[in-house]
Amino acid sequence: MRLDATLSLLLLAVVPAVTFGQDPYATERRAMVETIRTIAREAATETGKAAIDERVLAAMDKVPRHRFVPPGEVRAAYANRPLAIGHGQTISQPFIVALMTDLAAPRADAVVLEIGTGSGYQAAILAELVRTVCTIEIIAPLARIAEQRVRAEGYANVRTKVGDGYHGWEACGPFDAILVTAAASQIPPPLVRQLKPGGRMVIPVGAPFLAQHLVLVDKAADGTVSTRQILPVAFVPLTGAR
Repeated sequence: MRLDATLSLLLLAVVPAVTFGQDPYATERRAMVETIRTIAREAATETGKAAIDERVLAAMDKVPRHRFVPPGEVRAAYANRPLAIGHGQTISQPFIVALMTDLAAPRADAVVLEIGTGSGYQAAILAELVRTVCTIEIIAPLARIAEQRVRAEGYANVRTKVGDGYHGWEACGPFDAILVTAAASQIPPPLVRQLKPGGRMVIPVGAPFLAQHLVLVDKAADGTVSTRQILPVAFVPLTGAR
């Protein structure tokens, strides 16, 4: 969605100057949220959702995404595309972050597991919405930086761990929801076991760098598990022992 030059100048003319103490990225975050709204409407046929939950959008509008990317990516922090965060990993595009969070149906009293902490951004979004976030990262340097970031932003309800996310985090669970931010060749059985009855898991499934789909896993009250493909995606592969 590109504005022509004339409209761009008009928009710039009506944006108030940033004064001391204001967030210089607030306007970019609002624009990001509007982009998410638009894409959600356009993708409704695929996702089955015409809109993202307003609680999720409020979290996206609040969390300073530019503080969760490397210095060289700050200018692109609010663009709707994935960004490199080092060690061959990426931070997902904002729409995918919003969609995965929405599909997990996070409640205020929920305990949520995230597999693949990455930059810490998804954990921060979840921390705005649930009681406890338990997040695992297999790459130690990324885990340390992410922990520093979430602490600096004041998220005391985020627990971090260096480890193989395939096996989950049994001591931190069971979980009302699980979000996996890397593609698995299959849905990991340990994660299904750690999901509470009535819980949801959102996970990209498919071969590394080939066809992948975002999958919603529902665990019924009786323990029965059902899955539904949401839409095609492209994630880095889930690493670790199998």
